[in-house]
Amino acid sequence: MTSAAASPRDKARPARRLSWKRSRQIFGFLYAMPTMIYVAIFFVLPLCLVILMSGSQWSLLTGSKGINFPTNYTTASADSLFWPAVWFTIEYTVLVTVFLIGLGLGLALLIQEGTRWVGILRTSFLLPGAMGLATASLLYWGLYSGSIGPLNGVLAAVNDVLISFGLVDRQNELTFLGSGTTALISTSFLIVWKFSGFYMLILLVGLQAIPGDLYEAAAIDGATRWNMFKSITLPLLRRSLALSTILCVTGSLLAFDQFYVLTHGGPDNTTVTVVQLIYRSAFIRQNLGSAAALSIIVLVALLVLNAVQFRWIRSGAEN
Repeated sequence: MTSAAASPRDKARPARRLSWKRSRQIFGFLYAMPTMIYVAIFFVLPLCLVILMSGSQWSLLTGSKGINFPTNYTTASADSLFWPAVWFTIEYTVLVTVFLIGLGLGLALLIQEGTRWVGILRTSFLLPGAMGLATASLLYWGLYSGSIGPLNGVLAAVNDVLISFGLVDRQNELTFLGSGTTALISTSFLIVWKFSGFYMLILLVGLQAIPGDLYEAAAIDGATRWNMFKSITLPLLRRSLALSTILCVTGSLLAFDQFYVLTHGGPDNTTVTVVQLIYRSAFIRQNLGSAAALSIIVLVALLVLNAVQFRWIRSGAEN
């Protein structure tokens, strides 16, 4: 007995499914088009322009004057402030990253305990993040000021102790922004105060995603709090720690506002960052070609660092 011939309705079903999938793809493309246009206008086109400028003799006021491809990069790296700025930016990045991630994790563990003051603590830790970075820098400039700063009494007491032990003399008393080291520490304190609540929030989300059964089972087996932190919390918090590290390293390498407001690169150009070099090259020396070359160098460094950190995330997920 032969099988019945397929009806026209059954033949039309695959065509309808194909048409439905195609219409969904078209609608998805239309929904994504505003974002694609935004990215193309405000990211792709400026990036292409910066790449073009980095290989051209491009002045701020007169525009392009021809190709100057290798010279911009060699001039940027031959600047007397280039390598000191790179080293200072790396020092600042390492210092801020260690303190921000460490303090953020400590605050997240404190909030995770769930005391009755958790709401007040969480709000107080997050409040500094609501302030703009330039505004916070200006606030700390007032705090560090030698004439109006309220912290001068504390610093004077510290200087008296150091002088009594012979560690410093009256001519070399410590000031918040008077030397490269103290300016670095003072600026790092500002950044840690402002952004520790933000990283606390990221790490707190990671902590709350860890199942409580793991801690209960470890406690039954006799594990101490340190063992549970080392064997359960840190491995399962790897993704949140990696995300925090990526954001912190990227933001620190692009530091500009805080040093521009507090030190202007001083004293004696000891607190000049790489982004400040870009600013000086573009708007003081009016050489957009050299500034663009520096920007490309910074972009490549960020891409390499982020690639390494993403590889670390994937390797942790596979393990």
